[in-house]
Amino acid sequence: MMQITVREWQIAGVATGIALAAGAALWWLNRKHPTPDEIEHERRQILSSVGRIVDGSLLDGFEITAEDGTTRHMLLYQYEISGVVYECSQDITTLDDILDPSQVKPGFPCSIRYQPGSPENSILIAERWSGLRQGLPIIWPPMETDHELPGIGNRAS
Repeated sequence: MMQITVREWQIAGVATGIALAAGAALWWLNRKHPTPDEIEHERRQILSSVGRIVDGSLLDGFEITAEDGTTRHMLLYQYEISGVVYECSQDITTLDDILDPSQVKPGFPCSIRYQPGSPENSILIAERWSGLRQGLPIIWPPMETDHELPGIGNRAS
């Protein structure tokens, strides 16, 4: 029967530790890193499911040229929470199949989803949610003068 000394156990333990550390380092370096678009997609999903909604205003829709030479479509919007006015922008380039940037109407009211603990983290549009409105809401419908109003009678007679 073969006896293993304490020193040999220590050497085996250190060798195993080094092998595990090397394997973890190789995995860390070779793993798939998410792209900026994937990170933004995840952020939109989180905010569209757990974000609070506040009224805001769409300020502008514009295009910028990124460092890699691609054109990015951006929306600039503003909202107020607890007396603090936030002005943010959102890249909507990956949402072109949902929203046509040429149809965006600056100056219209909109709804913003924001993270409760970090109100500067916000979105205006996501894959399953949109804070954009088609037009201005009609607050008072036009009064029809042809009909007799109940309880008042016809004023024309």
